[in-house]
Amino acid sequence: MTAFMTILGIVVFVLGLLFSIAWHELGHFSTAKMFGVRVPQFMVGFGPTLWSKRKGETEYGVKAVPLGGYIRMIGMFPPGDDGAVRQRSTSPFRGMIEDARAAAYEELQPGDEHRMLYTRKPWKRVIVMFAGPFMNLVLAVVIFLTVLMTFGVNTQTTTVSSVSECVIPASAQKDTCPQNAKDSPAKAAGLRAGDKIIAFDGRKVDDWGSLQQHIRDTTGKATLTVERDGVRRTLHADLIENKVAKTDGSGGYVEDEYVTAGFLGFTPASGIVQQSFPQAVNRMGDMMVHGVEALVALPGKVPDLWNAAFEGAERKQDSPMGVVGAARVGGDVFSLDIPPSQRVATMLLLVAGFNLSLFLFNMLPLLPLDGGHIAGALWESLRRNLAKVFRRPDPGPFDVAKLMPVAYVVAGVFLCFTLLVLVADVVNPVRLTG
Repeated sequence: MTAFMTILGIVVFVLGLLFSIAWHELGHFSTAKMFGVRVPQFMVGFGPTLWSKRKGETEYGVKAVPLGGYIRMIGMFPPGDDGAVRQRSTSPFRGMIEDARAAAYEELQPGDEHRMLYTRKPWKRVIVMFAGPFMNLVLAVVIFLTVLMTFGVNTQTTTVSSVSECVIPASAQKDTCPQNAKDSPAKAAGLRAGDKIIAFDGRKVDDWGSLQQHIRDTTGKATLTVERDGVRRTLHADLIENKVAKTDGSGGYVEDEYVTAGFLGFTPASGIVQQSFPQAVNRMGDMMVHGVEALVALPGKVPDLWNAAFEGAERKQDSPMGVVGAARVGGDVFSLDIPPSQRVATMLLLVAGFNLSLFLFNMLPLLPLDGGHIAGALWESLRRNLAKVFRRPDPGPFDVAKLMPVAYVVAGVFLCFTLLVLVADVVNPVRLTG
């Protein structure tokens, strides 16, 4: 049964991946058509074509390798200075440029002269190229908010899981109390496991984050209003200063970093809690920030990936994953011993995280990513507007094809990184279960 659920989880994730890719390409496709650009192909996947059907002027299809997708637009690059689009130079770099330009003119038909992408104003090209990543962002936001507000998320609550017996600095990491250690303020106040703290010093608390902040900001006497066996009770505590783990601002803790703050001495219980709209939006904002930070930190992950792939080192939980690794995690999700609703919620969060990563990655201002084409269109707009201001001749379209040698280098780096992640995902995968 576990093997079946694992396979089912992988299949569900792959279907979510294919939908995300098609959704991304739909953004490019719909805006290109809106601006009158002819689109001969709309493909999900790479490699050999498994299925295709022509409708109108566009061929729609699915290819064998679900690692991406594309739409083919007529005239993504302007012609060369001499107007030619198919000449081939003996220079390898020049050849790259001309090959890219020639590919942009494949399937050119009579009447397409005014339906080419490069002939559209820069702001329209920015919309066409931004629409794909934006669709991923929209999908990620909708899924995240839906899951957080409907299914809920595993969250630390204001219910007490356990009470500390004594006062020990967090850095000590001891399981037992040393001799002559003082009772924790929580124990001295009579706080018990199962108590739900509903107010602190008369201020209502609905979530662990606000309660934690109140505790850390307080030293000295304070009152706790708790619910115990359906009855409200008021407890009196005398909080002290202690060395406690530093928080990351999102409910988690920073490893091996400590601060001095107010200390009560209990561990909160965790549970599945539905989030309000403001709470869900706040969590979504945190996810965006963490996503950007993870993207910036990506180059620094290469040594750990190499060691995990080839040296047998431990694969870290925050290690970058590719499609293969994410699919394996999807299989792990469906094999977890948790309620079916939480399996679905976790899978949806996995797909949402993938879409958020697609958005952030594609917005990098590098060719051949969408962000590179956006940067080229913005540069063209700046050049033309400056020419108007200084009454100079219109410089014409910016030839992004001239940057193709750079694009091939960037693509090569991405390919090497992808292969490294693939090897790590196969030989030393990130797993949710042991």
